[in-house]
Amino acid sequence: MASRTLWKGAISFGLVHIPVALHTAATDQGIDFDWLDKRSMDPVGYKRINKRTGREIGQDNIVKGVEYEDGKYVLISPEEIEAVFPRTTQTIEIERFIDAREMPFVFLERPYYIAPINKSDKVYALLRETLLATGKIGLAKVVISTRQHLAALVPSGPALVLNLLRWGDEVRTFEGLELPPAGAKNVNATELKMAKQLVAEMSGKWDPADFKDEFRLQVMQLVEKKAKAGDSHTVVEPEEEAPHSAQVLDLTALLQRSLRGAKAPTKTPDKSPAKARAKTTTKAPAKAAARKSGASTARKKAA
Repeated sequence: MASRTLWKGAISFGLVHIPVALHTAATDQGIDFDWLDKRSMDPVGYKRINKRTGREIGQDNIVKGVEYEDGKYVLISPEEIEAVFPRTTQTIEIERFIDAREMPFVFLERPYYIAPINKSDKVYALLRETLLATGKIGLAKVVISTRQHLAALVPSGPALVLNLLRWGDEVRTFEGLELPPAGAKNVNATELKMAKQLVAEMSGKWDPADFKDEFRLQVMQLVEKKAKAGDSHTVVEPEEEAPHSAQVLDLTALLQRSLRGAKAPTKTPDKSPAKARAKTTTKAPAKAAARKSGASTARKKAA
């Protein structure tokens, strides 16, 4: 499957400028369980609910707040949020090079492949080979989807990988954990020898195909088995309400809905101003005569 380009920009360090494109390097293959109403097999969605009253509230009554103490919030307006949004520069700005061994795995969050564009193959290869030769990785900042990230630029085979990192204050320290002291002096020599032997016997090459999500595989096998046996249910998506202007519109869905709702044009009565005036003129004298006739009859009965 062809990789979709997520972002185009450049790697920059010093005076070096490498045009590149960003491609996703990972995909979420977990099981997506949809909510259904067991009585009717209708999809079950979610609403904006006031947690105290249980009532649904509209978008116009929702504001954004940040809790700074237990139960106490500061409200932030959309204008204030926009003013501090990170500025998009379309640049992977390398700020420092560090030894690859210094990067703890706990900071790694999400990888992306980087590919050269606009005839930047030569300088792309130069940076990749330099990092491999020196055992370094680049620490950079990049803005993706209006969010600023810390990232590591890592050579991996023929590619450069941009691995988004967790910020320093997002990773907890070892403090508070009851850990044994570091150092071989605290380990029995015989036991250490036997452990090394066991590790050597269990060692092998890294092959991601050897490791699979067993839960997902078993669930999908169960789904396939039930589907073949006819044990399935048809879920009909309800007609969506007209989207508000603040929502992101799916053009394909709108076209499909338009085609489903299209009907042949029907003849409608001619409601031109001339005919409307004629009808009004014709009905007005008749109504006046009826009122006079009713009034005359009432006077006769009273006499």
